[in-house]
Amino acid sequence: MEPVFFVMAIMGCADGASGCTQARVEPAHYSTVQQCQAAMPAALTRSTDIDYPVVTAACRRSGVQMADNAAAVTRAAR
Repeated sequence: MEPVFFVMAIMGCADGASGCTQARVEPAHYSTVQQCQAAMPAALTRSTDIDYPVVTAACRRSGVQMADNAAAVTRAAR
């Protein structure tokens, strides 16, 4: 099974940060969302070439993810 990690998506948005489109994904992988968020300022500084009025970033979970079946089993037992 692959480990779960986080990647940072750099997005270009219209004025008011609406209508965002993913422009790129940073090549680094982060072990925690906190590490990913801490790297955002530097990543945004490197992304001045994106031709949008607003450039933002979001950390996204990547890798294999397992569903938690406990809640479904509890509901089915009722």
